[in-house]
Amino acid sequence: MSTQPLLQRTASKRIALPVRVEPKVSFANERTFLSWLHFTVVLGGLAVGLLNFGDKVGRISAAMFSVVAMAVMIYALYTYHWRAASIRKGGRGPYDDRLGPTILCSALLSQPSFILRVLMCPHSPTVAIIVNFVLRFTET
Repeated sequence: MSTQPLLQRTASKRIALPVRVEPKVSFANERTFLSWLHFTVVLGGLAVGLLNFGDKVGRISAAMFSVVAMAVMIYALYTYHWRAASIRKGGRGPYDDRLGPTILCSALLSQPSFILRVLMCPHSPTVAIIVNFVLRFTET
């Protein structure tokens, strides 16, 4: 009979246990990828509509929307493959995405269509407010 205790603690040895990943995690990754692609199709449809039925500002906006849509498609594909590889390896890390939606919203809000449309409309009260504000601070 041994005199050693049954449970020993060793700091140098670690036991590697396989991590079971639920199949629903992979399906959630695919569902997220498809929702991002759905949004890019909506952006592409908006760009085509602006390109066909818009004026000069609409064509500029259509070009910008199509660039944003393609960039989002590439980003969604990269994120999908990164998550799939991490899931296959059994990674425990967080799979949430904080960078993508932030960049997407800032790209959509910085579209020139909103800015150009407001500045090119002569009867807009917003233009009068902006012009008065600029004139007030530029007077010497």
